[in-house]
Amino acid sequence: MKQRSVGSSGLRVSRLGLGTLGWGSGTDGDDAAAQLAAFAEAGGTLIDTSPAYGEGRAQRVLAEVLDDVVPRRELIVSSAAGISIRGGRSRIDCSRRALLDQLDATLAELGTDHLDLWQIAAWDPHTPVDEVASTLDYAVTSGKARYVGARGYLGWQLATASGAAGAGRIIATQAEYSLLARGIEDELLPAADHHGVGVLAAVPLAGGGLTGKYRKGTPADSRGADDAHAEWIRGYLTDTAENVVDAAATAASGLKTSPLAVALAWARDRPGVSSAIVGARDLAQLTGILVSEELELPSAIASALDDVSS
Repeated sequence: MKQRSVGSSGLRVSRLGLGTLGWGSGTDGDDAAAQLAAFAEAGGTLIDTSPAYGEGRAQRVLAEVLDDVVPRRELIVSSAAGISIRGGRSRIDCSRRALLDQLDATLAELGTDHLDLWQIAAWDPHTPVDEVASTLDYAVTSGKARYVGARGYLGWQLATASGAAGAGRIIATQAEYSLLARGIEDELLPAADHHGVGVLAAVPLAGGGLTGKYRKGTPADSRGADDAHAEWIRGYLTDTAENVVDAAATAASGLKTSPLAVALAWARDRPGVSSAIVGARDLAQLTGILVSEELELPSAIASALDDVSS
């Protein structure tokens, strides 16, 4: 798997990252171990987790398989702090106290003395940006985080935080980006480019909407059939989205590959994107995702997808 620099930093990551959002929920420990082994064997290095994923279950599963399956030193482990979820309700708190408590808890949970990338999970209007910046500085200078970033920031928020940074310079920003979600192109991508920040494209397959599996209805084993995710998935199943999915399927037919591979390659190779983070329910699903690494979209097809999805 090809490796890329994250923004203008020295950190290099695989251009596909493995997300752990469903670990401990739809994905058990055995499936997680199989996924991590296959991902690493394919040359993948970036593992994305968070204490908010599954109310902590994802990190616990990662802790169980880390080192046993793949040596910790061979992975780029990324986690976050600033959001806590209990009983299905989320709470944003990016105060120095809350951030460092979550960082220490994550390190203890994963049995490691540092994170390769530690990200602020959300913009907190109740915490001064200088306080957040000094916390990032401390994480880096103390050695608890090698690099730092931010998730879910708007363009002006990223620019503001980058301007306040010291030793803890923001080198990555994580945001949803796909053929069905291109909003970050207006402000976030230009801000990231200006400040030398690499983009980690989250949800690049639009929750499975870009794989084509919903073209003829909702499969019984899909997220769209799950009450917990059905409303979220329906947001991707619009008439406009149908046209985009049809275009990806047409391109896939011509390239003798899958709509999934086409959509993922498009997001992965957009200007400014350092890595596209994908999640899989099981090993079979991940295997289908890893096949996309072999695909380089012809420029004419990429341009056509740009047009139909804009």
